[in-house]
Amino acid sequence: MTDDLPLTHEDIAEIAAILDKSGYRELDLSTRRFRLRVAKGEGADSGLTQEWQWAGASGDVAAAASVAEADPSAICSPLPGTFYHAPQPGAPPFVQPGDVVGPESVIGIVETMKLMNPVHAGRSGTIAEVLVPDGTLVAKGDALIKLTPEGS
Repeated sequence: MTDDLPLTHEDIAEIAAILDKSGYRELDLSTRRFRLRVAKGEGADSGLTQEWQWAGASGDVAAAASVAEADPSAICSPLPGTFYHAPQPGAPPFVQPGDVVGPESVIGIVETMKLMNPVHAGRSGTIAEVLVPDGTLVAKGDALIKLTPEGS
């Protein structure tokens, strides 16, 4: 397990299993290093969703920073998984070329262990190109989107 993840995949799976069997609809867990929110869906949205926020990261995960240094226009995957352009099948994509985004804008989702993790732009700019097809397996640090910085 990498040092930047505060919990292992097994920890998350155990938390999700406990929530699934409980009467609660969601769990919001915060420490000084991270925030984890896990929620149960209902009906067509059934299943569990999960969202991470690393303390001090502001949507720009530190591990992706080294890749971003090599290609500063790239928004990179914060973790391994399957990258999705939209919140659900058939829905419009989060972003398309020409869209203007801010640091907290969600540009896609990476699904890891059936948990949906939003990917934030991490900085402001205009979407220049979507590099990864919808439903593609990505590694941590893979470039997902090319961003033209503000003022360019």
